[in-house]
Amino acid sequence: MNREILVVEDEAPIREMICFVLEQNGYNPIPAADINVAQQLIKEPYPDLILLDWMLPGGTGVKFAKTLKQSEFTRNIPIIMLTARGDEDDKVKGFEAGVDDYVTKPFSPKELIARIKAVIRRVSPTSIEETIEFHGLSLDPVAHRVAINERKLDLGPTEFRLLHFFMTHTERVYSREQLLDNVWGTNVFVEDRTVDVHIRRLRKAISGDGHEHFIQTVRGSGYRFSGQVSQ
Repeated sequence: MNREILVVEDEAPIREMICFVLEQNGYNPIPAADINVAQQLIKEPYPDLILLDWMLPGGTGVKFAKTLKQSEFTRNIPIIMLTARGDEDDKVKGFEAGVDDYVTKPFSPKELIARIKAVIRRVSPTSIEETIEFHGLSLDPVAHRVAINERKLDLGPTEFRLLHFFMTHTERVYSREQLLDNVWGTNVFVEDRTVDVHIRRLRKAISGDGHEHFIQTVRGSGYRFSGQVSQ
């Protein structure tokens, strides 16, 4: 599934150019000419990223970004500001409002795509598309396949996302609350113990060659994914 990017830009030629570049690079652009239209388009499923012009009909992009970052439903959507304002003070205002990056006009298509990829990698590490290998366990996020020493495994969608997160965040302890936020999302309301249920399912799914021991319970803290023997 292609990532959806909301393009909030009032100048039609620039908006159309950006949408074309995004399509050519495998993204699904959602055009919006002003803030009012953008507000109507920001709904579940939320866009993966927002490209936001600084000056817009109906208000400034900085003010709109601040509004989005203050909402529990949209605060995790990364925002890249598009602006002709390259002054340091202006950039500081944007970053203080919660903007994740800046692209100063005029910009090249290559720079725009590079910035988008960098922001997505930074704010959502589990979006990495390369196959991940860990002690004989492999996960292909694009083909949605998991295998141990080339033996294919059958995982449910939640267990897959959980394993993907673990494999891209090894050797660190995460509480149930952190796992809920990172794997289920901040807009989903489920109990902490739901994590335990899916941890058990995941351990069972990757068992057989001892890989279930990679998922370690850290008493009083949460869970860790590690190839080292738990103490």
